[in-house]
Amino acid sequence: MSDIIQLLPDSVANQIAAGEVIQRPASVIKELVENAVDAGARHINVLVVDAGRTSIQVIDDGKGMSETDARLSFERHATSKIRQAEDLFELHTMGFRGEALASIAAVAQVELRTRMAEDDIGTLINITGSRVVNQEPTACPVGSNFTVSNLFFNVPARRKFLKSNSTELNNIIAAFERIVLVYPDIAFTLHSNGTELFNLRAGNMHQRICDVCGKRLSQDLLPIDVSTSMCKITGFVGKPEAAKKKTAQQYFFVNGRYMKHAYFHKAVMTAYERLVPQGLQPPYFIYFDVSPNDIDVNIHPVKTEIKFENEQSIWQILTAAVRDAIGKFCDIPSIDFDTSGQPEIPIVNPGQPVQQPKPRIDPTYNPFSRKTPPEEWETLYKGLETESSLPSEPELFPTEEVNLIAEKSPVHYQYKGRYIMTAVKSGLMIIDQHRADMRIRYERYMQLSETKKWTTQRLLFPEMLQLDASTDLRFTQMRDELQQIGFEFSDLGAATYSILGVPAGIDAPQPSALVREIIDEASLGDGRLTTTLSQQFSLTLARQMAIPYGQVLGNEEMEDLVNQLFSCSNVNYTPDGKAVLCILPQTEIEHLLG
Repeated sequence: MSDIIQLLPDSVANQIAAGEVIQRPASVIKELVENAVDAGARHINVLVVDAGRTSIQVIDDGKGMSETDARLSFERHATSKIRQAEDLFELHTMGFRGEALASIAAVAQVELRTRMAEDDIGTLINITGSRVVNQEPTACPVGSNFTVSNLFFNVPARRKFLKSNSTELNNIIAAFERIVLVYPDIAFTLHSNGTELFNLRAGNMHQRICDVCGKRLSQDLLPIDVSTSMCKITGFVGKPEAAKKKTAQQYFFVNGRYMKHAYFHKAVMTAYERLVPQGLQPPYFIYFDVSPNDIDVNIHPVKTEIKFENEQSIWQILTAAVRDAIGKFCDIPSIDFDTSGQPEIPIVNPGQPVQQPKPRIDPTYNPFSRKTPPEEWETLYKGLETESSLPSEPELFPTEEVNLIAEKSPVHYQYKGRYIMTAVKSGLMIIDQHRADMRIRYERYMQLSETKKWTTQRLLFPEMLQLDASTDLRFTQMRDELQQIGFEFSDLGAATYSILGVPAGIDAPQPSALVREIIDEASLGDGRLTTTLSQQFSLTLARQMAIPYGQVLGNEEMEDLVNQLFSCSNVNYTPDGKAVLCILPQTEIEHLLG
């Protein structure tokens, strides 16, 4: 029997490694930008064409590479970051595996131009599918210039499963943001198809966060700064009112490296208990500085999963730090000038001995002794009428007999400002007033969208809408359809817009907040719309404009709401699938009271 086990060629091994390291164009940008940071670059420029499918270019002004290093850098497991296994626990760089460039070169066409400061001439290398096509001297500035073209050209199956350009560009922006938020002292730019998306100048951490996530976040950030013998935690957390349903900016970084950590996320959310409504997520930007010996980043090639040696202790420190930051913001001193009846708090003087308090006793007091009633005590009850004139308890239904043959009673009862209760022939019907109004408004708005009868109501004072890069990308895709349903925008540049008009017939107190919610709820993680934009807009608008819980309704208002609900196409569920009403059967009521 012949031997069947053999060594794979380097080109095949590199393609297998590329399956883990290079998953999409964003992975290429992550690896190349991290290498530029490790090279000491002060300016890093990223340019992509067709969301990285056609071309990815990363230019830096780092220390560059010699001719030998430039050629050797594309070999697998060739790295300048570590020399022995013990170095894995003393990492101070972003990369260390030596697999990134080899994996990129295995699935793309790569051109590298690089020069060191002490060299008069640089090096040009062209590699296609792990094979060196050309290497020659060239004139170029100090630093490195990587151009990656035709990604996955030799792996068509991988290229076929890439998402749409908008989705891949969103992933590129996400990977880019995770790096620039760690290095505020480095200037970054990002261009897509010749359009500038980011131009981040060097500055401090607070300024970088505002440049990336929008300046409106500036006033909602609370600083964190805690130093212990185990770790140092710095950064910012958002105020409770800055929490959002989706697309909340939440970042963890450890030793300058982005990480995902569900355990630490739970620690942050624990600090926000009872401060943020369920379903909302507060923003946070938290940076851990931990000894490299206490963490392990060598778990997965992506390096976003990191193990901590003292997770439970750091969990407690993190929770206490976030609570302290929130407490300083929420602790507003109050001045109370009414001190009558309040106990006197003694001032402790260490120089004087503490005396034991002595209780005061009245030996003549007898709680069973009879006291004479005050004179003319009858006047105390003057004005009170007989029992028949006292206000009676409100009745659920009128005293007269309810006609059970009718579909519903004309008299309704509102319970706790939330539910409308009315009698029907089969029992007692309970209606959620907010959800009922949501269903009514949704169908009304959908009818306007289908008949294209939306008109624009101009705002007396236009409202500003400032978006971050990723949100602006989604807004650009739906802007035309938003204008078709009545919105009117004016592009002011730099992801800033002026809202000039809104759909007529709505009374949105904050049009910018309404547009943000439409953008956030209209997209899934892969960038596709969950429904048509008109359906999403109608649902978002109906949810915001529906009768809120706690609003007291008169009988005529409840009657009108019930009649409109039963004229809808679906009276049982809201557009997002929540129950609107339920019926307590007459037989069950009799059983409960039997």
